[in-house]
Amino acid sequence: MTAFTFDAQPTAALFDRQGAVFALGDGSVRFASGERTEAHDGAVLCAAVHPSGDGVVTGGDDGKLVWTRRDAAAVLATAKGWVDAVATAPATGLIAFSSGRAASVLDIKDDLFRRDFAHERTVAALAFDPKGRRLAAATYGGAALWFARIDSQKPTMMKWAGSHTAVAFAPDGRFLFTAMQDNQLHGWRLSDAKDMRMGGYPARIRDMSFLAKGRLMATSGAHGGVLWPLSGANGPMGQSAIEIGREGDDTVVTAVASSPAHGYLAAGLADGRVWLAEPAGDRLNWLSEDRGAPVVALSMNADASSVCWAREDGEAGVVDLQSAIA
Repeated sequence: MTAFTFDAQPTAALFDRQGAVFALGDGSVRFASGERTEAHDGAVLCAAVHPSGDGVVTGGDDGKLVWTRRDAAAVLATAKGWVDAVATAPATGLIAFSSGRAASVLDIKDDLFRRDFAHERTVAALAFDPKGRRLAAATYGGAALWFARIDSQKPTMMKWAGSHTAVAFAPDGRFLFTAMQDNQLHGWRLSDAKDMRMGGYPARIRDMSFLAKGRLMATSGAHGGVLWPLSGANGPMGQSAIEIGREGDDTVVTAVASSPAHGYLAAGLADGRVWLAEPAGDRLNWLSEDRGAPVVALSMNADASSVCWAREDGEAGVVDLQSAIA
């Protein structure tokens, strides 16, 4: 394992095509290979890997959207307020970001392209569908679905009362899921907008991730990693979730990470530890057994060969999974 100690609280831990990247509350972006860039005058509030796979796109409380690579940084856009959320679409080269009630879409291949979508309430999170053509915006009362390239349009609303704080499309594009402020998960089948309540969580759900060739969705917010089945025409409708890695009621999973094409799930805990497991197995592989501040950011790279994480106090790590589970 390679360990890091940062002097600011991490916002995100991600993998671009070259390795691990950390975005921090002091406005900096730091690469595991050693490079550091002061991307923002203030805190980084959100981050996503650039559609090209080279570096990360970050939003800050300085109102800037910045693309940071190991050898360069560029301001892509500015907003009147904080940049609260960002999402990227490798399939189409689109970048979406939100500030207050507005969500905007940029195209990395066309500097003049921009689409702005207005919402009645603040946008909390964004996600592109797997084809990179539709954008979902989590807001109060549900999720708004937009065609990312169309200028004048009305969104399709996936409605459910309450504050929706995170959003994700299933890897096959058939389902949309949101996490809510009141410790609930909600979902919709997009073919007919039939919705599903997915409750029973003791804590707020901050992460959703997909694994096992898209047949499972994992979430944080419970004492173990929660796994929902997505296979079949109805996905999780009428199905029960399973929980893995539970060690009792003295801690909660605060972060989960996986790769859709592979079968491993990584989880970060409120007591600072990090484990890796296979859903069908009964063994936890401890990537870090050191207890400390809560894990606030966690990521697995695309080929499921490495995991990186960061704790609230700035302690972070990157581990090669082949050596960790040998």
